[in-house]
Amino acid sequence: MSVAGDLLLVDDEPQILRSLRPALTAAGYGVSTADTGAAALIHLAGEPCDVVILDLGLPDMDGKAIIARLREWSEIPIIVLSARDLEDEKIAALDLGADDFVNKPFAVGELLARIRAALRGRDLRLAGRARFRSAELEVNFATRRAYVQGDEVRLTPREYDLLRTLARHPGRVVTHKQLIAAVWGPDASVDAQFVRVLVAQLRQKLEENPSAPRVLLTEPGVGYRLAEGDDA
Repeated sequence: MSVAGDLLLVDDEPQILRSLRPALTAAGYGVSTADTGAAALIHLAGEPCDVVILDLGLPDMDGKAIIARLREWSEIPIIVLSARDLEDEKIAALDLGADDFVNKPFAVGELLARIRAALRGRDLRLAGRARFRSAELEVNFATRRAYVQGDEVRLTPREYDLLRTLARHPGRVVTHKQLIAAVWGPDASVDAQFVRVLVAQLRQKLEENPSAPRVLLTEPGVGYRLAEGDDA
């Protein structure tokens, strides 16, 4: 992962990509690009990312549709970067879940400031969600501790990192690739079998019957999800 974070720049204008990518890289960000909405959604489904910079006028779909799709499963900050300066467009994008709206043409310095603000807002949202709790399981993010039916469960650092990642997205599928990035790091060369082994270890500690799990559920061929909690 880059020092400042990883960004996905979604735009079909080559000149925007040519000008923005070096500036963002120089600011310490890792930058990936997509020139269609479909490519952006595929990328985000399989790759960890910290911020999406999204043009609304894409060749295959309206950017607002991408915002709506992303908000079904992700809280990733979204900054709309668009030539559409009508107030109704801004309101619609923000109501759908965008975090900010920057008009083209724009100053790179302003965009960098808005990226930093979006990242701070994400961190505050995560910090405010202090725990996950269900009928049987509690994960306290502040203390990095887990409890089953009130009794503390001793977890290894990697077991906790995997559980924390799932508990941040209760009821949502987290892919093998996303779990590898969260537990071992985005640049790790780790096979999905390592995730399966770690999940098996975790189930031994969390599940009443590990062979018939009710808490840590498998989505065959895709990844895993945590059963939704009482206050999910």
